[in-house]
Amino acid sequence: MPNTDTARITGSRRIESIDWMRGLVMILMVLDHVSMAYDANHFSANSAALFPAGTAEPSLLVFMTRWVTHLCAPTFVFLAGTALAISVERRVARGQNAWEIDKGIIIRGAFIAALDPTLISFFSWRLTFQVLYAIGVSMMLMAFIRRLSMKWLIILALSWWFGGEWITSFFWNPNVTDHSIASALLVSFYKTKAITINYPLLPWLSIMVLGWAYGRYLVNFSSGKNMVMTPQKLALLAGMASIGVFIVFRYLNGYGNMWLLRQGNSLVQWLNVSKYPPSLTYMALETGIMFLCLSGLMAIEKRITPNPDGILLVFGQTAMFFYLLHRIVLEGTATWLGWRGAGSIREVYLLSAVMIWALYHICLWYRRFKQRHPGGWTRFI
Repeated sequence: MPNTDTARITGSRRIESIDWMRGLVMILMVLDHVSMAYDANHFSANSAALFPAGTAEPSLLVFMTRWVTHLCAPTFVFLAGTALAISVERRVARGQNAWEIDKGIIIRGAFIAALDPTLISFFSWRLTFQVLYAIGVSMMLMAFIRRLSMKWLIILALSWWFGGEWITSFFWNPNVTDHSIASALLVSFYKTKAITINYPLLPWLSIMVLGWAYGRYLVNFSSGKNMVMTPQKLALLAGMASIGVFIVFRYLNGYGNMWLLRQGNSLVQWLNVSKYPPSLTYMALETGIMFLCLSGLMAIEKRITPNPDGILLVFGQTAMFFYLLHRIVLEGTATWLGWRGAGSIREVYLLSAVMIWALYHICLWYRRFKQRHPGGWTRFI
């Protein structure tokens, strides 16, 4: 018999805890992007190339404003894989043709990937390959990778986590300024005034693969195929293990930090891990926090009746629309109106609160619109 707590996973109803988690990081994302657009002291030197040894630490408030938002991209990518796996498993259960499923994944992935070098790049006025590029191309590859067993999905993802720095070392050196754009799209990092490549494909693909494996676990558990532990307990244990990996490799202060080493034992030095490109310590810390939060939200979901118009649920169910809208507004005003770097950290928090309030009402309207128009372009956004 399917487990009654999670049997609905294979039905049409959404999983509130996943939407809550996604909604939470969307709120944090606004804070980061408002700071990136308007804060003259915005800190984004989360790379050995941007924060060489001897660089002075930023103020704790400026650093923590940036650091809390590190959770956003790994969660966004991981849950994209989880949601896609659940959707695909539902279609497989209905007997949908495998090629039709693959074609749908590839088309949607291509659409998402194209948004960075087109729409986002236009409003920021520089060629940009960021999280939408990473998500989109990763989705396209998942059309083929999804056929691997659960064991091989996990092996594939963790092989990059623990071996990715060694592979990256053949293509990228943080002390060299002349880097390859091609290698940056795959494994490393590239930034000039004309082009930004912050999200190389392979590290972020490894996070999506793990998300897919977790989504498949949710479906298997709901149907009684895998009763080792509940998805909530699995998230808890995975979170604890990931945090443990972060502590060990950050303490050892060598391999696994993508050359962004601790220069002391301050909180900033411990937490300033490499996002560009993602180090083992970065991926372990952020996915660990995400797993712990997700486990807690799953526990809450069992005990309350979710408010269908709650802010986390609304944002979590309109994530792509939310992302595009706020990025266009922020990058457009910063670039075209000359507001970039014109504010202070205090104004960043104030404007973030106002923007979150406005986005809630707009996203609430869009969710209703999408429910009334489920076909057409709304299926992509």
